[in-house]
Order: sequence, then C-alpha cells, then structure tokens
Amino acid sequence: MWTSTQYRRLVRGSAWYDLIVMAAFVTPWSFAALHGLLSALMQALDLPGELPEFAPMHMLMANLMGSIVCVWSVLRIRDPRQIYGRYDAAGRFLFAAWQLNALMHGGSSLLVIFLVFELAWGVAQVLPVRASSRAGSLLHWTAFPCGSEPARDEASLITPNAQPATAAPTTPAHTTECAAHSATAAPTPQ
Repeated sequence: MWTSTQYRRLVRGSAWYDLIVMAAFVTPWSFAALHGLLSALMQALDLPGELPEFAPMHMLMANLMGSIVCVWSVLRIRDPRQIYGRYDAAGRFLFAAWQLNALMHGGSSLLVIFLVFELAWGVAQVLPVRASSRAGSLLHWTAFPCGSEPARDEASLITPNAQPATAAPTTPAHTTECAAHSATAAPTPQ
C-alpha cells in the first residue's frame, strides 16, 4: 500500500522510465540508430527471435507510439496524479499482453526485459493508495458551493482554523456570492 506522496513519486518515476526508454522511438533517424544497436546486440549475444528491418509503415507506427508515450510521460512528470497512474497501469498491461504475443510468435527475446518492466510498473501502480494522515484532518468545503474547486481547496489550506463544512458561511461577500449564484442557477427538475 502506498501513501499519496509515495504514489506520486511512483507515477513520476514510471514516467521518467518511459521517457528515457521511448525517446529514441520518436523520430525515424533515432529509431533507425536504436534498431541497429538492438540488432547488433542480438547478434553479439546470439539471442533467439527476430528483429526484422522496418518498412516505412512499420517505422511510422513506431514513431507514433514513441511520440504518444513521450507526451504521456511529460504529462505524468509534470502532474503525477493518482488517476494518471491508474490509466498508465492499464496501458502497461495492454503493452505487456502485446509484448507477450510478439514473443510467442517469434519476436526478439529482448522483449522479455521490457515485458518485466511493464509488468512491474503496472503492478506497482494498481496497488492501493491510503489517504494521507494530513488529508484526514483538513476541512472539506462541500458546504460552500460557490467559487471554483481549486479556489476552495486553496482556501482550506490557508485558513486552517476556519469553520467546519457543516457550519453556515458567515462572511457577507461569500453570502452575496452564493445568493447571486443561487439566483442564476437552473431550477432542479422534480
């Protein structure tokens, strides 16, 4: 079980791994160089399986995959949300399934290395995350329907001695804002 902070680090770490591993897939030139290195490594180690030359359409698919994975990686590095970790885990299990399929049909045995990492990152990201102990002590602002959610979240952090969510708001500005919000809100269907 992860804490929220640990899980954010995990999501960011998996994103850095993806960015480093997939950067060479982004352009035809970098992928051609990587393909040459992997082919030489397979021959030097006399590994089973094949790593065939890529036709232009194969190259296009590799470059599209590399581009999308790198953009997805940068998003998770900049904003390592728990939901992104869950989606990433699902993607990793899909990647692992297709890597296993390729291995079963004669693909390069180098895939085993990547398969192990995909499964490890996927399993790590599906483990439960417990709520942080500090989050349990913060006030929840569900009683204040006005303003944006980020603004309410920020207010809860900078006003730790504020009234609990069950208490009525007392500031005139907030009352006026809520009254204006209520007057413009659509009626609730019965």
